[in-house]
Parts: sequence; C-alpha cells; structure tokens
Amino acid sequence: MQRDELADFLRRRRAAIRPANVGLSVNPRRRTTGLRREEVAMLAGMSVDYVVRLEQGRSSQPSTQLLAALARALRLSDDERDHLFHLAGHRPPPADGVARLARSGLIRLLDLLGDTAAMVLSDLGEVLAQNRMSVLLAGDLADLNGDRRYLAYRWFVDPDGRDGCPPEDRDHQSRQVVADLRAVAGRRTGDPLVAGLIERLQAASEEFRTLWADHEVAVRRADRKAILHPEVGRLLMDCETLMTPDQGQELLVLTPADDETGNRLDLLRVVGTQEFPATR
Repeated sequence: MQRDELADFLRRRRAAIRPANVGLSVNPRRRTTGLRREEVAMLAGMSVDYVVRLEQGRSSQPSTQLLAALARALRLSDDERDHLFHLAGHRPPPADGVARLARSGLIRLLDLLGDTAAMVLSDLGEVLAQNRMSVLLAGDLADLNGDRRYLAYRWFVDPDGRDGCPPEDRDHQSRQVVADLRAVAGRRTGDPLVAGLIERLQAASEEFRTLWADHEVAVRRADRKAILHPEVGRLLMDCETLMTPDQGQELLVLTPADDETGNRLDLLRVVGTQEFPATR
C-alpha cells in the first residue's frame, strides 16, 4: 500500500470535483470550490474520520468495498479507479463478475440526470450505482451483500423484497424477473456465477422453480410500473432501460407517468432535502 501517494491522489481528486457535479447544492458564499471531506464521506457512506485518515496517510489498508465507494463518490474514470486500487495495494476489479463497478460514463449520466431517478445495474440486477433521487425512491441498494445484491434473489427469497410492489402486479413482475434472467443465462452460458445463482434460487423458491420451467425469455427495455412508497404513497413510473453494447450493464431511468405521481415526487424531494440537508 502506497499511503502517501494514495493520500495525495484522494486530496487532488476531491479538490477537482464540483459539488454541482454530484448533485449537491451550495451556499453562494461558499469558499471551497471542490468537495469537502464531509461531503465525500456522505457520498461514499463512510465516516469523516476515516476520510481524514486516508487523506493524511494514516489509515489502515482500505477494503475493496470502501475503494469502490470512494471511486463512485469521486466520479473516477476507469483508469483512475484502477490507479486507486493499485495505490491501496489491491488488484483492480475485473470487467465482469461480482466485483464489477459501474462504468464511469454511466456514472456521469447519473449526474447529468439531476432530479430524475436513475440507477446503474449489472445484467444480473445488481445495483452498481444510484443517484440521490433513486435512493429516495427505492432505498439504498448499491451496498447490499451476498445474494441480496441480485434483483431475482430479493424478489423470490427476501421476505421484504416485494413490499414496494402492489399485490395485483406481483405475478406479472415475477414472470418478468424470471424471463429477463433466462435471457442473461442464455448470453452467459457456462458462467458459474449465473448457474450458481439459478441453482440457489431453485432450491429456495418453489415459485421460481415453476416459472423457470416455463422457459419464457424477455429482455426488459421499457416498462410502466406502480411503486408503493412508504412516505408518499402510490407512484406510477415509466421505466426506460438503456444497455451498454455488450449488455453487461444498463442505465435504468424512472420518470413519472402522470401528474399525480409528479406531484408526489416533488414532495419526496422535499422530504429528502430535510433528511439530507444541503451543504452550506
């Protein structure tokens, strides 16, 4: 681990990021042009003290999970992210597999979408990055561990995985989740990661086994779905999916499908502002 080089790199990248680039509002009298340490800590989901120790070269070796969070918070390019891992004494994550990170170009699109809810997902439904509105809408899904990372596992196995879906829509959603996973399994034939997930789902859920046997295949690209939000009630959202050329990652953008939903999302933004106060 190259502590001094790591510290210098983190300080310089923090200074290069403008608050507006990561969705933070600022006081006009603010003197700091780049991000503050507490802002990096908030965006990365870690303590301010740990960010301070990293930037002062006094930290223990950060985990790959912490490095991934820092890379997202600082909007690092793929090359910068790999450099960060090297400085911390870790092998950079592979392009595919469990350790993959959201592509830097998709992260920048998240920033450009502003108050429009959006997230980056892997083809297996792992949430790799979210913007602030997406977190307010769906909760923080980017730091889940184990099989709970996968949409299909949460839907069929997690007792709370269907809370946000109206009961009358759940059968349709179950078929969509399985049909999309079928398409992934076809593209990634022989991949032990995909095969293992399917095997565990079949062992854990009778409903999944039944639907999997139907062999329905469909890639989800656009959809309209209702979401039951605990703060603002029922939301009707249009969901548009933009895939990378290799279909390994996708950008999911969620927009209100009617005026009532738009008004409720405006209320949700106010609730979020109260929960995450603007930096002064």
